[in-house]
Amino acid sequence: MTGYLLPMDMSGSTTEPTQDLATRIAARALADRGAVYASEVRRLLDAALVVIRSLGTNSRPRVADIVAQAGLSNDVFYRHFKSKDALVSAILEDGSERLTTYVAHQMDKENTPEGKIRRWVEGVLSQADEDSAATTRAVLWNAGGTGVGAVSGPPSASGPLATLLRGPLAELGSAAPEFDATLAAHATVGKLSDYLWQRIQPTDSDIDRITEFCLRTITPA
Repeated sequence: MTGYLLPMDMSGSTTEPTQDLATRIAARALADRGAVYASEVRRLLDAALVVIRSLGTNSRPRVADIVAQAGLSNDVFYRHFKSKDALVSAILEDGSERLTTYVAHQMDKENTPEGKIRRWVEGVLSQADEDSAATTRAVLWNAGGTGVGAVSGPPSASGPLATLLRGPLAELGSAAPEFDATLAAHATVGKLSDYLWQRIQPTDSDIDRITEFCLRTITPA
């Protein structure tokens, strides 16, 4: 035989497979490798966070410390990150995504736009809570010397965090919800930076005042 019999359709004619066997096997292999790589990256991110938290703002971690904590090798590290600075940048991005998801979840608990904005303020300022502040400070301190983006505070206020405010501000009648959201977010994140580096936690009164400020940023229609 010079080949395989092709499958027959109901009319008796042959039909070509939509994808040949070699392509399907290669696709499965790539999918398996992708899952392994994703697991390696997550282990490196989590391990780096543990090491950074333990060192605080006293010293910067070595790649050797991170791979030892992750139980991986230097080769695996450099497969995914060209440098330690690139890893720190990824930690910042990962933290920003997690914070945005958390804040969005908190906002969903409220029915009014005013309530959503207060939940937003509470969620952002939660980074200054005792349980989170030390880790946040340590990550930002490490990021400060990387040269990967200008990091002077927590995750970018003009990004996803600010986007979460646009809907509530528009519902309250803002004629420029994107501008107002960015203004409110920059002010709130700036204040968060103060809390972090001064090592103090915001009070309920602080949260009230910042929420009121965010509401006053609304551009009249």
